[in-house]
Amino acid sequence: MTAPPLPPQAPPTSGSTRGEWIVLFTLAAVQFTSIVDFMIVMPLGPQLLEALSIDTARFGWIVSSYTFAAGAAGLIAAAVLDRFGRKVVFLSLYVGFIIGTLLCGLATTFSQLLAARIVTGAFGGVLGGQAMAIVGDLFPDERRGRATGALMSAFAVASVVGVPAGIVIGNRFGWHVPFLLLAGLSLPLLAVALWTMPPLAGHIARLPPHPLVDLRDTLTRPAHLRAFALISLLMVGAFAVIPFISTSYVANAGVAEAELPIIFISGGLLTLFGAPVIGRLSDRHGKLTMLRWMVPISALMMLVITHLPRVGIVWAAVATALLMLANTGRMVAAMALVTSSVEARRRAGFMSANSSVQHVACGLGTEIGGMIIRGEPGQPMLHYDAVGWFAAAVTLASLWIAGRIRPVSASSPTTLVESLAAAAEAQVDAGEALAAIEVE
Repeated sequence: MTAPPLPPQAPPTSGSTRGEWIVLFTLAAVQFTSIVDFMIVMPLGPQLLEALSIDTARFGWIVSSYTFAAGAAGLIAAAVLDRFGRKVVFLSLYVGFIIGTLLCGLATTFSQLLAARIVTGAFGGVLGGQAMAIVGDLFPDERRGRATGALMSAFAVASVVGVPAGIVIGNRFGWHVPFLLLAGLSLPLLAVALWTMPPLAGHIARLPPHPLVDLRDTLTRPAHLRAFALISLLMVGAFAVIPFISTSYVANAGVAEAELPIIFISGGLLTLFGAPVIGRLSDRHGKLTMLRWMVPISALMMLVITHLPRVGIVWAAVATALLMLANTGRMVAAMALVTSSVEARRRAGFMSANSSVQHVACGLGTEIGGMIIRGEPGQPMLHYDAVGWFAAAVTLASLWIAGRIRPVSASSPTTLVESLAAAAEAQVDAGEALAAIEVE
């Protein structure tokens, strides 16, 4: 007697291709609002220091509170998100994000803004992982790279349009206004997501009976650990360099503070057009192949940027644009590769845990870079070149882990218990087949 078949999962390839891309556009638009909300706080720093009468240490807490909240919430969410349909989870997270963003715009004191950033990070930080889980469910492996590239282009649009517009609006009307406008913009996007997004709930029936069992499996499966390690190395390498680029350009490379927006707009434009192309190339040539192309380019550009002499705005903009494109390209390939290595029924929980890992790794990279670098206001930044060598080495080390990540097979067992169950079932089936032959 064979075991009863498992309930079918929602087919990711069924339905209209046009419908899939409408959902993807909706996800990218939501990501745009989330990314702008996260990024806009940093350039609004001078206004916040004066308006809230705080020092730079307290401003640092406003920035980092989002990251810490996102890391903690992602770990908690990993235990429960896969027990609900993707649509329900995504809309719930977006509602929480909208509330947090609105509270940021209404805050009048440091403590109020700090609490609002924690709320926003707790929901917005998990939102990106859930969007990736939906992409993994909706798009088959042969089109997942292109879809991931399109989703990640939201970062480029935020860099080119959202953040500069937010800076201008904040400078003219006050720091509250960008947050209020983001909350207002998010409401129609919430309605569009409610209308266009499929339930994507076929994974629920295949979950373990207890959420803590699910969390334990998410955090201990070898395939997941390899994916966490890959993303951690990529994030540590990137964020040892990225937070200090602006300061190094002004201190070491002869770039004026007023010219800094030009640098990041140029990088955002190149990424906007390059990310979808890299996604299509990932589908055509393979995610691992594309990652092996992009990682060395990223490591090289880290070395270039951390060793720049006084070259001025043009070469600094070119170097930053190439680094942003390479970093986005490697993340497009890496996330598509990682998504393919996770079972569909565990994808949302894994992506939430992965989001936590990303945030912790970003903080770790920044701390390492900050411990190496030395510099005083108005003086050249010292030891940034050493940070570049460290970041390049960590980034290249990720290739070793990436080569050990394999796409999951829906029919293959993934744990010892499942392996034993599959072997027992095969034994029973073989016995029945032999009995049938003897009867004949």
